[in-house]
Amino acid sequence: MTTPPETPLVLFGAFDRHTFGDLLLAEVAARRAAPRRCLFAGLRAADLRPCGGRRVQALAGLIAAWPQRYGEAPIEVLHVGGEVLDTDAWEAAVMLLPVGEAAARIAALDGKPAARAAWAAAFLGCARRAPYVLDAGRDGRRVTAFRAVGGVGLAARPPAFRREVGAALRSAQSVGVRERTTQAALAALGVVAALERDPVAQAADVIAELAAGVPRPAGDYLAVQCAASFADDATLAALAGLLDAQALPVQFFAAGLAPWHDDPAVYRRLAARLRVPATLVAAAGLGETCALLAGARGCVASSLHALLVAGAFGVPALGIEARPGGGAKLRAYADTWGGFAVTAVARRPPPFL
Repeated sequence: MTTPPETPLVLFGAFDRHTFGDLLLAEVAARRAAPRRCLFAGLRAADLRPCGGRRVQALAGLIAAWPQRYGEAPIEVLHVGGEVLDTDAWEAAVMLLPVGEAAARIAALDGKPAARAAWAAAFLGCARRAPYVLDAGRDGRRVTAFRAVGGVGLAARPPAFRREVGAALRSAQSVGVRERTTQAALAALGVVAALERDPVAQAADVIAELAAGVPRPAGDYLAVQCAASFADDATLAALAGLLDAQALPVQFFAAGLAPWHDDPAVYRRLAARLRVPATLVAAAGLGETCALLAGARGCVASSLHALLVAGAFGVPALGIEARPGGGAKLRAYADTWGGFAVTAVARRPPPFL
């Protein structure tokens, strides 16, 4: 009888799409697990190696093939982190589409919740309302752990969604969350979750290694990122005023090119409003983005992980929201751990450097 190979650790998360934070979470988890071999699993198969990520398998296919590859060995799944507890199937599915196709799909199913749910279930190959929240499996062979996950919008989700999340987490071996808002929402569901910093905030060594030897822009500059939600003219005008007040050249970088994340067109429109020089960095890999943040005099971003990486290098960072209350994830984390301030751009804060 052939002995199955040593069982790998399955890393599961939203790193099946282009977002800086999720790709970085997968990398941190893999390096922390070394020398154990890891498999990378998302909702859909994808190859993110061109932008510094990993080759990702579809979780459903990985689970189906497990007995043939590893016999009776349990499947140990680690959820690597990220804002996954309040992400529903429709949102998850759309974010896995190319940008143009996503826009067409959103338009075609606008105002049709039942059709949206049916399409998402078929596209993802699962009927879970919260597809990034995996339960332990009825056969008892999956051992799951959740590492510093987030879900600041969980309390506002429908009861059936919250019940599904609660049941999955109660079946897990361990649950850690990264801020108190999510911790309170889970407590209301009867789930006891430990409070722990985001894995990226605990990985200065990994971040430094990724940035090592990667060229950085010359001179002093401000590293700036904002989501597509900053696209309206009034918000861009307010953000331009905030950036001009720092009196430094700006290096724009995208923290994610998946739908509903960053939009290069927004950066071009914002650059046209600035008095200070501005450069748009093309879609960069993990190392390039870490190096850009390492060399900056300051960081202004709506991406939590951009702020955390800046902090790892001792770079002053300011979290921004397009409108008051629009940055709940940032505020929840900052209120729990500190490390950066958060402001709505319309409030025109004084220079933070």
